[in-house]
Amino acid sequence: MDRRIVLPWWRRRRTLIAAGAVAAALAAGGLGVAVVGAAKPSVRVPAQNVTIAAVERGVFHDFVVLRAIAQPKDVIYLDALEGGQVQQVMAQAGDMLAAGQPLLRFRNTELELEVLDREGRLVESITQLQTYEKQLEDARVANEKAAAQIEYDITRLQRTAERRDALAAKGYVTKDLYEQVHDELDHDRRLLPLQTTSNAQQDALRRRQIPQIQNELATLQESLRVTRGKLDSLVVRAPVAGRLTDMDIKVGEIRNRGQRLGQIVADTGFKLQAQIDEYYLERVRAGQTGVVTVEGREVPVQITRVDPQVKNATFQVDIAFEGAMPRGLLPGQALEGRLTLGGDQPALVLPAGPFLERTGGDWVMVADSGGTKADRRRIKIGRRSAEQVEVLGGLKAGERVIISDYAAFEKVDRVDLAKK
Repeated sequence: MDRRIVLPWWRRRRTLIAAGAVAAALAAGGLGVAVVGAAKPSVRVPAQNVTIAAVERGVFHDFVVLRAIAQPKDVIYLDALEGGQVQQVMAQAGDMLAAGQPLLRFRNTELELEVLDREGRLVESITQLQTYEKQLEDARVANEKAAAQIEYDITRLQRTAERRDALAAKGYVTKDLYEQVHDELDHDRRLLPLQTTSNAQQDALRRRQIPQIQNELATLQESLRVTRGKLDSLVVRAPVAGRLTDMDIKVGEIRNRGQRLGQIVADTGFKLQAQIDEYYLERVRAGQTGVVTVEGREVPVQITRVDPQVKNATFQVDIAFEGAMPRGLLPGQALEGRLTLGGDQPALVLPAGPFLERTGGDWVMVADSGGTKADRRRIKIGRRSAEQVEVLGGLKAGERVIISDYAAFEKVDRVDLAKK
């Protein structure tokens, strides 16, 4: 059979002491929690310390508040391509620059010697290739001359043989002279195909080598150009027109290769960047429109890029002006505005408040008609904006809800509102 379990007196005493300590601590902080029998765990707070708002049947305005920062569209970083000792400074931070304008000059003796040595070796290699290319051309010309000479000798000997054949028939030419011209003619006739074949083989080889030589020459010429350009990089020039920023360099300083020298804000206008609460990540898309306030007037804008990476419970979007860019905009200037997520629609709405951070919209504290207490109730919400929450279930129009911070309400089911 079941028996009632009775705690020892010393354990009952510890429990009472602990409960008393908790009650005293809460009372000292202005709050009181009471648990009596089966009653709901509750907390007592002054009524003036909470904010209560009514649920209303109205229009839900589907937007999110923007706080955008003006950023230059294009920022060009200036790094030292070679480095060295600063010999001359020709521009200061804040100057407006033209494209190609010299900014500073380095002195680098080691680089100059290295360039001279490499330039000499490249020129030597180029000269050798050009010499070989000329030799191939000279050999081609010599081969063609040799073939032409043989063809000429055959023609000349053939005519001589014809004349001697006629004289030999009459007995005017000796047999030796007759045979000599025919031997030379036969020799040249056998030599011509050999010379022609040799010329064709050497010409085919030359045709294969010439493109390779020309490609190698082009590579060496480009290497020579780059090598000589290393000295040009000792003068740092503005790659684009714009305003020079973040450059503080003095004559005599040593700057290493790759070291950041400054940056140029290009004359390409501004873009806006804004951080939006991660809650809206699935609803924000490129192409959505909104407005920002510039000098008291609303300017239309459009989302151009959404970075889905969440940092510190927010994600970043890039925003562009739809029309003409406002004048007088400064880097880092903050602009307030709103981004439209959907159209205005009739709905049961509740003002947004800090309570959402604790509850996520899953439950709220609903006040009674007399304003003396508020009970926990589960609800269902839909869309949110910076000002409103769409209520889908759990609340009716006219009911009043605590919308201030719920830090003290997370473990209780009832809030007793103490009047002054």
